[in-house]
Amino acid sequence: MRDTLIDSLKESTQSILPICAIVLAFSFVLPLTTVALFLTGAVLLVIGLSIFTLGSDMAMIPMGEAIGSELTRSKKIGWIAGGGLLIGVVVTIAEPDLQVLTKQVPAVPDDVLVGAVALGAGFFLVLALLRIVFQINLAHLFIASYALVFLVAGIFSPDFLAVAFDSGGVTTGPITVPFILALGMGVSTVLSGKNSEEDSFGLCALCSIGPILAVLIMGIFYDSSSSGFAFESPAELDSLSQIPLLYAVQFVASLTEVVEVLLPIMTIFILLQILRLRLSRTRLITILCLSIFLTGVNVGFMPVGRFLGGHIAKFSHNWVLIPLSAVLGFFIVAAEPAVHVLNKQVEDITSGAISQRVMQIGLSVGVSLAVCLSMIRIMYQIDIWYFLLPGYAIALLQTRFTPKVFTAIAFDSGGVAAGTMAAAFLLPFGVGVCEALGGNIMTDAFGMIAMIATLPLITIQGIGILFQYKSRQAAALEPQVTDASDTLIIDIDLDGGETNPQPDEAAADSSEEAIPDTQESALPEQNEAAGEQPEPEAEKEHDPLPEEDTV
Repeated sequence: MRDTLIDSLKESTQSILPICAIVLAFSFVLPLTTVALFLTGAVLLVIGLSIFTLGSDMAMIPMGEAIGSELTRSKKIGWIAGGGLLIGVVVTIAEPDLQVLTKQVPAVPDDVLVGAVALGAGFFLVLALLRIVFQINLAHLFIASYALVFLVAGIFSPDFLAVAFDSGGVTTGPITVPFILALGMGVSTVLSGKNSEEDSFGLCALCSIGPILAVLIMGIFYDSSSSGFAFESPAELDSLSQIPLLYAVQFVASLTEVVEVLLPIMTIFILLQILRLRLSRTRLITILCLSIFLTGVNVGFMPVGRFLGGHIAKFSHNWVLIPLSAVLGFFIVAAEPAVHVLNKQVEDITSGAISQRVMQIGLSVGVSLAVCLSMIRIMYQIDIWYFLLPGYAIALLQTRFTPKVFTAIAFDSGGVAAGTMAAAFLLPFGVGVCEALGGNIMTDAFGMIAMIATLPLITIQGIGILFQYKSRQAAALEPQVTDASDTLIIDIDLDGGETNPQPDEAAADSSEEAIPDTQESALPEQNEAAGEQPEPEAEKEHDPLPEEDTV
């Protein structure tokens, strides 16, 4: 366990270092106390992320698999649907990414937004489990669901489209991803048999669609014209001595919040532990590490992201925001806790056919492009419809040519990439830029998480199409090798001479009977054309068996 923890700390440190380097490169525009807040938050983030990931492997994933197996062994649709709804609602309420986002949305009360998102995720988790039971095509379900999403958005609440897609993106975070992936693995292993690898993915993607629809419907009853940034945390202090007190106060607040939202999951865990399961008791460690992680995010990253974005946007050459956003997007996805869980699950379930490195590169490229386009949209105040509609159209079109397992993984990875770091650093960064340029936060700044959830769908499915093309090329070469071995017989010269492929004996006999003189005259000509001398008749008389007969 010690080696695993050290490896986890190294991995988390490597993930955070590029972000720290980028922020420090622009530290000349930041006050000293702000830089100190950020660096302290980075240390807490590394510690919390490392131990939380370890606790997730030891507790969350086994619990999800066990619950999925127990639900499906009952063979009752009512149990599966009811259990899926309850788990979906409870796990989504406990999601820290959702708590981070709701603090930043000014137009809707926090409790209302959390409730709408949780109900949407719960209902679509039921739909995802029933898809596995009845073996419904996942691509068809995606096409129908997103068609309904854009129809509802266009008719009822187009102004809430950005916030709705952001809500769907943050639903899949460090709590929900390991639990839902493991739940899907448990259900598909019992019911799907040979298709369990394909059916175990896709649950996170479907759970992200439910909140989008729920928030769009909720938007009918709320005014989107409310502006401003709901969450306020000091990005600048009077002295460095105030930093420990600020972090201590925020840690207590984060711990209280985490215990409240994790209480339902803890209750389910304790009941199952007593009745059925015998899992590792690492829940307390998970709670503490998640609290440390959120403390670092809320105090160190969120205010610094907003502060930095606002200052750079005031530069005379503020076009530097576009390449800077691309670099931030490329590296920041590596700091997402849920991304590490998904990449490991993908490598394990596919037996290494899809490695963690391939997944990470695909996600980094997709998120980099997404953040770059989002910054262009914020700076020039372009409607998000012009980005989301073509993006999802391309992604849904790719499903016709992509292997099923890659389609499911791609749609899962889109929601996973839009996690804690996107909500706590990139979104405030975009809000700071939007405020400095005088834009509307609800329609311009929000939507960055939605873009981050969209572009990986295209890049990961592109990897799947390339993977399928290379597999078909490799399979096409196999019949040629088989045919060649069937039509040739290798004659080995026992005296150490050259080995020459010769035609099949049956074919040779038939050709000798039909044209006795043609074969003998043709062989020297073929050998001369190849630059070789024809085999003389004298060498045939030195065959070992005839020599033994003579002696």
